[in-house]
Amino acid sequence: MMRRTLAALLALAMALCALPALAHKPSDSYLALKVTGKQVDGQWDIALRDLDMAIGLDADGNGELTWDEVRARHPDIAAYAMSRLAVASAGSACPMTVTAHLLDDHSDGAYAVLRLQAVCTADVTTLDVDYKLLFDIDPQHKGLLRFERGAVTSTAIFTPASARQSLQVTDPSRWRQFADYVKHGVWHIWIGFDHILFLLALLLPAVLVRKGVTWDGGAALRPAAIDVLKIVTAFTLAHSITLTLAALGVLAIPSRVVESVIAASVALAAANNIWPLFRGQRAGAAFAFGLLHGFGFASVLLDLGLPPSSLLLSLVGFNVGVELGQIAIVAVFLPLAYLARNTAFYRKAVLVGGSVLILAIALVWLAERVLDLEIVS
Repeated sequence: MMRRTLAALLALAMALCALPALAHKPSDSYLALKVTGKQVDGQWDIALRDLDMAIGLDADGNGELTWDEVRARHPDIAAYAMSRLAVASAGSACPMTVTAHLLDDHSDGAYAVLRLQAVCTADVTTLDVDYKLLFDIDPQHKGLLRFERGAVTSTAIFTPASARQSLQVTDPSRWRQFADYVKHGVWHIWIGFDHILFLLALLLPAVLVRKGVTWDGGAALRPAAIDVLKIVTAFTLAHSITLTLAALGVLAIPSRVVESVIAASVALAAANNIWPLFRGQRAGAAFAFGLLHGFGFASVLLDLGLPPSSLLLSLVGFNVGVELGQIAIVAVFLPLAYLARNTAFYRKAVLVGGSVLILAIALVWLAERVLDLEIVS
């Protein structure tokens, strides 16, 4: 049993080695469709970094995109996007065209904005949407849809597993919207590697007791479980507060500041396991930095631009999903860590070695986020 536990912890440590390249917010695009009778009007916001990866926009290869470089590729951008989006009604295709090209800033950078229009053969009652953007080169990509008909707005999420969806014009399901955002919240925390590493850095010492400059295994599971509960509760409470305030538009902090501070929080949490910085106040640190992580969670909902009625439902579902994702992480981590707590492998390789690795990854993220290149005019 102990050998399997050590193997599982080693596999986790090796998996962390692959994270430095995943420093940025997961790839999303934002699609808005509005149905009025036979006509479908839309707007599609696609990150320039994603388009650059897919079709190459940086003509001179200098790492910076200019407006002229983007404008020169408008026909290619339109062709690429339209080859990966199709809408239909009553079994008949509704040919969609790009009517205008714009540029906009989202919380995580510059986006190409495509204005869309389609006309179906009859009034739309069910709109079938087939979404395939970037799935062939980035299986973690998601398409976030805002769907309007009259005064009613709902949302949907496109993933490789749900690339084709039928959207009801007359009878929208709010429970489906809620369930979609619960799943999105779970997935967001699972692929939000900076959030996971912050949480793990705080949890690694939970099964140990510091004695001077060394660590010993804790005597019982109960104190470790209580310590974990305090940390997770503090983190949950903090990010729930700022997630709500940011999503409702009460508070706003520039994305680069948020993402940079999140990277710094990961570095400090890891450094605390090597050199005591918080001195028994890890739950307080989880709360303090969790406030900033909440702004990171909110970026998806903010960029989607939902009206208040749909935003509240999406906000609750997303937050529930984040908490379920955290619970799943803790449920895997705590038993393994407790079983291995008295081994030199856990104290040296997992706690110290893992913390050094997390610290190094976080410093790479911090440098990338602080020095991130922007579009120049």
